[in-house]
Amino acid sequence: MQLFRLWLTVAIAGLFLGHVTAQAAPEHHISSPETRAKLRQLIASSDRPDRHRARDQYRHPLETLTFFGLEPGLTVVEIWPGGQGGWYRKIIEPFFKQNGGRYIPVDDNSDFPEGEAEGVPYGEVDMALVFRAHGFMIYRTPAQDHVNALYAMLKPGGILGIVDHAGDESVPQDPNGRNGYINESHFRRMAEQAGFVLLAESEVNRNPKDTRDHPRGVYSLPPSLSGSRNDEELRAKFQEIGESDRFTLKYYKPD
Repeated sequence: MQLFRLWLTVAIAGLFLGHVTAQAAPEHHISSPETRAKLRQLIASSDRPDRHRARDQYRHPLETLTFFGLEPGLTVVEIWPGGQGGWYRKIIEPFFKQNGGRYIPVDDNSDFPEGEAEGVPYGEVDMALVFRAHGFMIYRTPAQDHVNALYAMLKPGGILGIVDHAGDESVPQDPNGRNGYINESHFRRMAEQAGFVLLAESEVNRNPKDTRDHPRGVYSLPPSLSGSRNDEELRAKFQEIGESDRFTLKYYKPD
């Protein structure tokens, strides 16, 4: 009888551990060295406009895409990439054309999030990327619908990668987004509400020089430099700061 009870205890423990393992978070994978080398070549390519390459020092495309775990063969959606000349699109789209996989841009005129965005295989996407396409998090309401739609696009275990202008956490989020900044806590709440789980975060796009108290918000900084075109001293000040401080978060969709 005691032997049976011992066997039963071990069996139940095994089932429990199996359940916990099935629900455990996936490992945080970065891109392979081979992929990193291919991305480095694309980033340095003369096919990219000079104005794009000039911004690499602020946007760190190699480190960012490697952190998100870009690899050949994936199905990747980018939200609002900025048309054919989109900054990240000029790197990601040729990467998949050359190495296999699928890149799907969801432009600003799509049915996202009210309906299913054209060409997106909902529930089968490996990775969804958002680069400063922050409008849906603030002045497009309801914001939560946009994050929920991202969740619906991804397959179980799929990755959501986001980079955006990091707001001042001591100030409540402006729902109208007048200054262009997004409180990281604001997005985290929406991501968690949608069902996402944080997998990793990176400091690669942080800029401690950005005080966030500029006359025209994030638009005072490069590349917009709004409000300083006729004031060389002020313009030089904002150029010295560089582009905005940005959070870089990597989420996954649980099984």
